[in-house]
Amino acid sequence: MLTSLYIKNYALIDELHVHFNNGLTIITGETGAGKSILLGGLSLVLGKRADLSQVKNTNEKCIIEAIFDIANYELKEVFNQLDLDYETQTIIRREILPSGKSRAFINDTPVTLESLVSLSGYLIDIHSQHQTHQLTQDDYQFKVIDALADNKKNLETFTQALKHHKSLKKSLKQLEVSKAEMIKEYDYNLFLFKEFEGVNLEKLNIEELDAEYEALNNVEVIGERLSAAKSIFEAEDLGVIDQLKIIKQELSKISGFGKLYEALKDRIESVAIELDDVLVELDALHENLSSDPEALNRVNAQLQVVNNLFQKHSVSDINELIGIKNELQEKIDSTESLDDNINLILEDIKLSEGKLNALALEIHKKRKKVIPVLIKRLESLLGDLGMPNAQFQIKLDSTKEFQNNGKDKLQFLFTANKGSNFNELKKAASGGELSRIMLAIKAILADYIQLPSIMFDEIDTGVSGEISNKMGDIMKQMSKRMQVFTITHLPQIAAKGNSHFKVYKTDVDNVTQTQLKKLKEEERIVEIAQMLGGMNITESAMAHAKQLLN
Repeated sequence: MLTSLYIKNYALIDELHVHFNNGLTIITGETGAGKSILLGGLSLVLGKRADLSQVKNTNEKCIIEAIFDIANYELKEVFNQLDLDYETQTIIRREILPSGKSRAFINDTPVTLESLVSLSGYLIDIHSQHQTHQLTQDDYQFKVIDALADNKKNLETFTQALKHHKSLKKSLKQLEVSKAEMIKEYDYNLFLFKEFEGVNLEKLNIEELDAEYEALNNVEVIGERLSAAKSIFEAEDLGVIDQLKIIKQELSKISGFGKLYEALKDRIESVAIELDDVLVELDALHENLSSDPEALNRVNAQLQVVNNLFQKHSVSDINELIGIKNELQEKIDSTESLDDNINLILEDIKLSEGKLNALALEIHKKRKKVIPVLIKRLESLLGDLGMPNAQFQIKLDSTKEFQNNGKDKLQFLFTANKGSNFNELKKAASGGELSRIMLAIKAILADYIQLPSIMFDEIDTGVSGEISNKMGDIMKQMSKRMQVFTITHLPQIAAKGNSHFKVYKTDVDNVTQTQLKKLKEEERIVEIAQMLGGMNITESAMAHAKQLLN
């Protein structure tokens, strides 16, 4: 509920600070006193666009601040969605700077007008004869029926399920698009992948393979060189082995003459032993050396495959080839598994549709059940409000497609006169009739859900005394469950308020200002008497005012 309103430097208001209570609050004042200014300031807090022409003194900034007690409104989730700190005493402030720019704050956090409008819709509802278009909109009509049907939990579950369902269908579409694209590439990827077959890249050592190829490809040359080396070792007189034997014999003769000579002889003996081993290995290599065309072809083929892959994929490293091979494998596997994934999602969509259909049917049944109740209450209230022949037909039909709130199509049909055809509400009802219908609907809604504070702006215009008395009773009844403001010219309604404020103009230093004053009991009697009989108050008007208040 609105607990406080502060306005500074706005239109004819220099500075105004007023506190409000719950229940029914009456606001009265002569035509032109500034009630519209008060509403304009409040509208700025609710997110209406501002401009510099609304500022009283353009050299100073304009400030409008409203404090709301929202402890009973269950708005924590709304604050989370708007990324705002939740406070049970929420402060909304608008500022219009001398430059013409405006700023908005919620609990001292700067916000956009969009965020402000999103939140303010939960806090206060300004209702006048010119603001009944909401009543003709499907969303609002469904809101009314669902409130009576107690569909809140079902609708929340349905909304989540529908969100999941749409996500599944989006995933399915993406998979189908991917499948179409990947099928085009599948054959090419498979062709590239098969080129890797026959080559175990993970175990391949390209350097060893090159060495093996060189060995197999040069068998004759290797044989010749091995034979030549062996001949040098074994040649008579000039052979390396025989020459070493001679050297060793010569050194043996002087080895006893000192350690240096003995060490030199030992080194020659070591070299001789090592050369004997080399000769043995030369014999073995030469003896085992043979041509192997098949092995040569095998190694050559492997090298050609690898080199072709290097060239084709513009890489020079085995690890890079392995990465390309794995990537091709993943693409092939992904394409081949797409149908399985699509089938799984189709199953999920089928289950999701089943759940949504069950929820939609439950929502539909509950709506269908309360429609007669709503019609009966509406027609009864409108009869009290001077529309005894008002009749409603509310048609609820199931559709094939999922809507945001189920699978229903709704028609609110109305006629104000006996014997007249039913028509859409916006076509069949006048502005005054729509205003009374809205009052009746909100009076009914107040019994079922927590409504925001509501301000009725002269909806009693053109209404007779008896009907206005009933209007006042309805507003009074509503105010037991919510905060209700009404701007009125009718004493019958003004007398029903729990508190009464008067809007009036004063001249201060030859400057006209709008003021708002909470009336005490005696002041209230005078105000109502003036509303009854004009500025010249008579004793009968005073007596009538007291009677109304009592």
